[in-house]
Amino acid sequence: MVINTILSAISYNYPPEKLNVYLSDDGGSEFTFYALFEASNFSKYWIPFCKKFNVEPRNPEAYFAHVINDNADLSQELLDIKKKYEDMKNRIESAITKGRISKEIRDKHKGFSEWNVDVTKQNHHQSIVQIIIDGKDRNAVDKEGCQLPTLVYMAREKRPGWPHNFKAGAINALIRVSSEISNGSIILKLDCDMYSNNADAIREALCFFMDEKRGHEFAFVQHPHWFYNITKNDLYSYYNHVIHKLELAGISGYDAALYSGTGCFHRRESLSGGKYSKDYIGNKDIETKKNDQRSVHELEEASKVLANCSYEKNTQWGKEMGLVYGCAVEDIVTGLTIQCRGWKSMYYNPERKAFLGVAPTTLDIALVQFKRWSEGMFQIFLSKYCPFIYGHGKIKLGAQMSYCVSLLWAPMSLPTLYYVIVPPLCLFHGISLFPKASSLWFIPFAYVFIAKNVYSLFEALSCGSTPKIWWNSQRMLIIKRTTAFFFAFIDVIIKQLRLSQTAFVITAKVVTEDVSKRYEQEIMEFGSSSVMFTILGTLAMLNLFCLVGGATSKMVVLREFGALENLISQVFLCGMMVLINLPVYEALFFRKDNGCLPFSVMFKSIVLASVACLIMPIIQ
Repeated sequence: MVINTILSAISYNYPPEKLNVYLSDDGGSEFTFYALFEASNFSKYWIPFCKKFNVEPRNPEAYFAHVINDNADLSQELLDIKKKYEDMKNRIESAITKGRISKEIRDKHKGFSEWNVDVTKQNHHQSIVQIIIDGKDRNAVDKEGCQLPTLVYMAREKRPGWPHNFKAGAINALIRVSSEISNGSIILKLDCDMYSNNADAIREALCFFMDEKRGHEFAFVQHPHWFYNITKNDLYSYYNHVIHKLELAGISGYDAALYSGTGCFHRRESLSGGKYSKDYIGNKDIETKKNDQRSVHELEEASKVLANCSYEKNTQWGKEMGLVYGCAVEDIVTGLTIQCRGWKSMYYNPERKAFLGVAPTTLDIALVQFKRWSEGMFQIFLSKYCPFIYGHGKIKLGAQMSYCVSLLWAPMSLPTLYYVIVPPLCLFHGISLFPKASSLWFIPFAYVFIAKNVYSLFEALSCGSTPKIWWNSQRMLIIKRTTAFFFAFIDVIIKQLRLSQTAFVITAKVVTEDVSKRYEQEIMEFGSSSVMFTILGTLAMLNLFCLVGGATSKMVVLREFGALENLISQVFLCGMMVLINLPVYEALFFRKDNGCLPFSVMFKSIVLASVACLIMPIIQ
């Protein structure tokens, strides 16, 4: 996955002498270095192939999976390049399986000597900077004799007792190292699981930075997050067309596009703490250290110092320079601080998606990711970086409010939980919360509900969604708010009370074959006894019990049809929740595969829902 991302970035349609690709390996693994070394050799064949046949996408794995071999000239070369790729892939996998790099391979590059007795653990090793391809070396050419881009491996120093500040710390170290080696004016930041899907993405982004009227104002150009493994009906609502095509574009209208971490082109000066002023002219030339006469070894040694643990001590890195530390969503808060220094930002959603990533294929992993995002964003709202406080007088009020739409995901769990718990329980015990259907006061409630959902559906359809995709998004909205967002809210409150510390949770990307098969069939993957699933199951059973015990009992057993007029709103809400939770009922009672909910979750859900139904009369 990482190597395919590198190969897609190193083969852009852009002058190679101006293209410098860096890999930050926070694990400090010699296998990652070896894989990058193999990729550097493969790139000598891959780049000419891409340019000759105008290949898209330039991720080899993705290209070979979808290429239609109907070109006679392409046919033989395609087979040759695919064989080279498979050979490279097999060599890397073989080395990982054996657990060692052979001496024959080690002798091919001096960089392997970095992994010696001093490199023992992922969190205890020296700085490693290796220039694998030196773009200034006239001998660094592909098979056609064309110059290759610079390719650099970096693993920042890690020592016990020194804070490494997670992903933000790694990116800041990479910013410093790249400034020493190439110092390009524009930086593209890509996560390892997201590859370039448009070979002209750099040129398109530069159009914003080099615009004669406003180019000098822009700090970054953010592309939306699209995913290549989304199911037909977007099972876990990761595509969310409305957010990508309307909401994020609307925020950009205030010159305050959200920085969302990956797929973003940054002006180096803005990331390095520079402030924008009306007198700022900007440098439209993409200048690099092309006249630097230092040797590769000298550049590597100078760069290692910048990646040391102690380098940031008593500096503004993590505060006014680079990505901001202390938050699980360092990208959002960093974008805000950049905008508050006077810079503007642009959201760009081209017709051809510039970058594609991999979305979680299980509900458990998806909820963990949403929890981390919502937790980090709520932390920002409660910190000094709250847009209404930190951004007051610096960014527009509309931008401040737009930020808060995302920052308040976590507390939105509370009203949602109220509506999925209280109305059903009141229905179960015959307590009316809304006006009866024959009352004029019923009209406003009905209007709000119908108008909101009709408009939401229309909005989704206008953005290219389908009714099924919209329905899945409504289901996931309820699931996220009642589980991930709720736990995020609790965790943030606990941290505000200084009872725990911020932790960075990494989401897994590798899944088994049976999980992938169920995902392709759009079957929700549960498969664990997570406390989130216990809550999900409990709420599903609660609404089912209340619908059956409340509405059905009055109609069938007590024959109190008139009483239902007072409870019609609650019957409808409860019925909607039952429909939304159909996949949960299937996982609880009918499915027998590994993705179903365990018996322990079913037992706890039934018990908790039953207790909730019985305990309300006692409270009354």
